[in-house]
Amino acid sequence: MLFNSFAFVGFFLIVYSLYAILRHRAQNVLLLVASYFFYGCWDWRFLSLIFASTVVDYLCGIRMSEAGSARSRRAYLLLSLATNLGMLGVFKYFGFFGESLVALLGTVGLEPDVRFVQIILPVGISFYTFQTLSYTIDIYRGQLAPTRDFLNFAVFVAFFPQLVAGPIERAAHLLPQVEKARRITYDMVREGAWLILLGYFKKVVLADNLAPFSQQMFDHPDRAHGLAVLVGVYAFALQIYGDFSGYSDIARGISRLMGFDIMLNFRMPYLATNPSDFWRRWHISLSTWLRDYLYIPLGGNRGGTWRTYRNLMLTMLLGGLWHGAAWHFVAWGAFHGGILCAHRVMTPMLAQLTPGSEAGRRLWRGACVVGFFHVTCIGWLLFGVRSLADVPTLMGNLFDPLALNGRVALLTLVVFATPMLVLHLFKERSGDMLAVRRWPLPVRMAAYSMVFFAIVFCGSATRHEFIYFQF
Repeated sequence: MLFNSFAFVGFFLIVYSLYAILRHRAQNVLLLVASYFFYGCWDWRFLSLIFASTVVDYLCGIRMSEAGSARSRRAYLLLSLATNLGMLGVFKYFGFFGESLVALLGTVGLEPDVRFVQIILPVGISFYTFQTLSYTIDIYRGQLAPTRDFLNFAVFVAFFPQLVAGPIERAAHLLPQVEKARRITYDMVREGAWLILLGYFKKVVLADNLAPFSQQMFDHPDRAHGLAVLVGVYAFALQIYGDFSGYSDIARGISRLMGFDIMLNFRMPYLATNPSDFWRRWHISLSTWLRDYLYIPLGGNRGGTWRTYRNLMLTMLLGGLWHGAAWHFVAWGAFHGGILCAHRVMTPMLAQLTPGSEAGRRLWRGACVVGFFHVTCIGWLLFGVRSLADVPTLMGNLFDPLALNGRVALLTLVVFATPMLVLHLFKERSGDMLAVRRWPLPVRMAAYSMVFFAIVFCGSATRHEFIYFQF
């Protein structure tokens, strides 16, 4: 059941109508039933995975808090890790690593006759696995007390607005909101409605209108030349942003209508000036998860320069692999790890180049934004290809000076991306992610109307699934 479908709109209207008249405990029962129904619409069989993860982590959390020794606490943590990562490994990575091993053996003359069963990937498994893992890890660290209410914990794990594509919530933030009675205010409804409207604009107007151009390039890399490659990469950069941040905005808006506050997942990422800044703005829930549960436990930046680089590379490699079981995702992670390391090396030199005047600093910042956006686009090329073998083909075709096909795509990109760019510049300058809500009423209503009519009249007629559902 896609957010951008009439089926979901009908589903949510029914759920919200019941939710508004029920008391707190009954609301949580409704949320759990609705969440399981929502997920079951993809494939009801995989509900067993969510339920198993919920039961194991609920019990492990309680047992860890009651354990009398560090060894016992560690055993329950390992049980949680083994259960969750085991399911993730079998359903997402078993075939990938098996096929990679066979290919590696083939390079040394060994050709085992092994065939791997194609396992269906459960939608959103990477998201809810990381979400529930953070719960048991925080309890083990003594940073969180376990809940003893199974219903509340089950709602935390399966909360349908952010179940299949995040944000990846922490129990310390979301679980108390599940446990306490929620009061829906007028400001929450206004904020939620705007986030939903903005999210649908990003998805059906920006992302879905640009999807055909990037998809054509990635599906047929040998046919894309010159401008078509350049615009195709730009289109994918804007498509994946509009698609993923649009989902996050809709999820946050729906949650706000129900009295919840889930975390901001995107903060104008294409206005980043460097790779560290980018990861403070892009997929914030994943980047902070990787920082807190992987990078820092590996040692962070505490072990000297080379260990810091090692930790950055390992974190980003695993972050790339989190996105998908394919080598081009690993390459994308390695690319971002590499530029994070390079930025650390270059930071002292860049600091010396920064102009002293205010006007000079603004120009320098603008140049850094434009330059790093293009660096990011190189990463998106690695992310979006069907195979790593397509990368040299596209890079070679990019420099075909005679190929000018792609002008229609360029015009489409400019038309649909310009309103988003203007809004982002305004947000960046004001420092307020909800700045539109503070405009004078006539201006605000005009903006809302323009976004609504753009969705109705300019939204793509083809309904595309959200990109991050595959992760």
